Amino acid sequence: MSNDNPQRPPLNLSAWQAVPGLLMLVGGVLSAFGCFYNPAEFGFSWLFAFIFFYSIALGALFLVLVHHLTDAGWSVGIRRFCEHLASLMGWQMVALFLPVAALAPHIYAWMSVPATEHLIAAKAPVFTKVGFYAVSAAFLAIFWFLTSRLSRLSLQQDLTGAAALTHKMRFHAGWGIVAFALTLTFGAALWVEGLQYQWYSAMYGVYFFGSSVWAGLATIYVITVILQRQGYIAGVVPSAAYYYIGVMLMGFTLFQGYIEFAQYFVVWNANMPVETFYYLIREHGNWWTVSVVLIFGHCFLPFFVLLPAKVKSCAKVIVPLCLWIWVMHALDLAFNIFPARHPDGYPLKWLWLPLATLAFQGGFLGRAFLKKLHVHPAYPQKDPRLLEAMGVNPHLANELAGQNTGGAR
Repeated sequence: MSNDNPQRPPLNLSAWQAVPGLLMLVGGVLSAFGCFYNPAEFGFSWLFAFIFFYSIALGALFLVLVHHLTDAGWSVGIRRFCEHLASLMGWQMVALFLPVAALAPHIYAWMSVPATEHLIAAKAPVFTKVGFYAVSAAFLAIFWFLTSRLSRLSLQQDLTGAAALTHKMRFHAGWGIVAFALTLTFGAALWVEGLQYQWYSAMYGVYFFGSSVWAGLATIYVITVILQRQGYIAGVVPSAAYYYIGVMLMGFTLFQGYIEFAQYFVVWNANMPVETFYYLIREHGNWWTVSVVLIFGHCFLPFFVLLPAKVKSCAKVIVPLCLWIWVMHALDLAFNIFPARHPDGYPLKWLWLPLATLAFQGGFLGRAFLKKLHVHPAYPQKDPRLLEAMGVNPHLANELAGQNTGGAR
């Protein structure tokens, strides 16, 4: 089933314009109450929401980098809003990280452990308060610079159409993919894996990469469907683009599932108490139920839904699946983060707090994204590959343009 159907009228989204503000209001009030009532619980919940949206932005950035490195044509039409998603790692993510920085002593147990403890000393100087703040600032600065530079060059090309700007974007994508891999890996180790500093996995960075791209692709698919239905990117996104995104979504479903199983398999079979405690804790209380749900809902269900070739291009099937992927991604992050505070199971009386932090941060970032979307053109206006994305032979188009110019004279 093709998503490129010009007969379908645009959706009436006027009622949704107030949603980001409403989410910020309700989520902000509940988050503020949680912060004053229990700062530690609020800190974990805020970190959970921050990592959720941070990972989606990472997924969008990865697609932008791959687009430039491979000189892809089909992804030209979706590149602009992917740049907008990625550029949320600018001042917006820095602002959202401030509560994590302020409450870090309540979140990270290692900050209250003597520096002479051998597991802390082995990770010095990063696992010190100064090291934590310095490295975190460096990671955020790298992503801020990379995403803002790619976005700025892309917008400049809308005005000039200069091919030199394409080469500059490829240059930044070249060093950016290396910085992306290193920063993503060590950021995941510092901010998430570091919640239980006694545990370490060499595969954790790869796991977080797979999860980020998986959630990012689901977000990109949904936004593509909406923008094309509204006519913002009509004609510049080929029907095959949905299939390509669906193929990547299936690929990362398998990849992420494999990495999670491999990490568990290696740790469990090594049978070292310093490592196996991580999974033993997650067998207690309702964490066992969460782990079973993740096995089937995070891997098997998306895999079998995405298996048929035609389904990958069917928005009626994939959009609900993408919403399910967001839920599974959030549940997976909760499974990684909250057992550090609640090893015997998550107390459901606190469920409102992570939902509140998700609401506030989602509303805040959603408003910033929509502002970028409304201010700038929805797709790159003068990208050299734009005609290819539209299904037009560029050589034939140039010949016809030349003939028309000659006739006018």
